Amino acid sequence: MELCDLLKKAKILLIDDDQYIRSSLEYYFKKKTLAFVTLESAEEALELLKKEPFDVIICDYKLPRMNGLDFFFRLYELQPEALRIFITAYANDEVAIRAGGIGIDDFIEKPFTTKDIEEALKRLLEVNAPAHTSSAD
Repeated sequence: MELCDLLKKAKILLIDDDQYIRSSLEYYFKKKTLAFVTLESAEEALELLKKEPFDVIICDYKLPRMNGLDFFFRLYELQPEALRIFITAYANDEVAIRAGGIGIDDFIEKPFTTKDIEEALKRLLEVNAPAHTSSAD
């Protein structure tokens, strides 16, 4: 299946404290997905996730107050079926081992491109069809 077809039904949440990354990815993906929501902090994301399900959650490691690994650990209680993409500029063996231990589905190192994100989304969504569909379907 083509990525554009997969994305049309996907609800994606991005958590990153870097305004440029949030804005750039939101601009790029906004019209390609059912929903592409960006937030600055893990705490905001956890509050949203209590109310609304997402198919894919992309989260940075270094965030204010709560890091991305701690966020993903807490996410499992709220939405265990969500696909998880972890992005970081601080990749090392300890971070990779911890990420694997909490069910991270894909790991992307910074700096990355939109193509890197697209490839990760395609890999994950081809295997795991989104649970949400738009009202137009």
